[in-house]
Amino acid sequence: MNAASPRMAATWARLQAQGRKALIPFITAGDPAADTTPALMQALAEGGADIIELGVPFSDPSADGPVIQRATERALARGIGMAQVLAMVRQFRQHDDTTPVVLMGYANPIERYEQRHGAGAFARDAQAAGVDGVLVVDVPPEECEALAGAMRAARIDLIFLLAPTSTEARMAQIGAFATGYVYYVSLKGVTGAGHLDVAAVADALPRIKRHVAVPVGVGFGIRDAATARAIGAVADGVIIGSRLIELLQNETGDNAPLAARAFMRDMRQALDAVET
Repeated sequence: MNAASPRMAATWARLQAQGRKALIPFITAGDPAADTTPALMQALAEGGADIIELGVPFSDPSADGPVIQRATERALARGIGMAQVLAMVRQFRQHDDTTPVVLMGYANPIERYEQRHGAGAFARDAQAAGVDGVLVVDVPPEECEALAGAMRAARIDLIFLLAPTSTEARMAQIGAFATGYVYYVSLKGVTGAGHLDVAAVADALPRIKRHVAVPVGVGFGIRDAATARAIGAVADGVIIGSRLIELLQNETGDNAPLAARAFMRDMRQALDAVET
């Protein structure tokens, strides 16, 4: 497996050996409550998540739709920044040392963290916390060389987005840097938008695979078990974000982890029904 993180490599190798598809939930750090995130992450893993994407709150999340924007605003109002996100990962690692964690967000929180803690602090502290991958939405492959080098040295995977509008040249550029997996955005627009066209996704994946050696996870528009099963039939992994955040946003206390675990179990059952 082309992965910098040993945890990530082991996870994809296990899934491949078992003939299973990756279940990859996304939640926003600090939502629905500041102290709930580590327990939520643990519940997601217990429910069958293979990799967890953890959103780093940022004030201008340009790729995110209304559901995730509101979650980010709630988290920012609670004072959640990169330092708190890394602390959440460290706390999760006290209970789970096998499930890969990917930080997903934007360049600004990384830059601010390094301004406060010194050059190279993010890679060092992310590695120490137990982070396995980063997906930085607004760092394209043309500008990623420094970040890619720092992540590679810290054994952290650098994950990129591809979209229906991505050209063959862009796929090749991303294929040169991507490790861990690639996140294919199944819809034009922001998270939570539109109607998922499974046939279009199935048509796109062979083109991507010609240029990208790592597994391909598909996200945006996956809201239920039936859609997860349909995407799982053509992709290496299924990424679920907006629907999960909608489910959790009004839950309080222990109810949020319970709801997250039950939702993951339904998704896991659907994915495991996919014939490979």
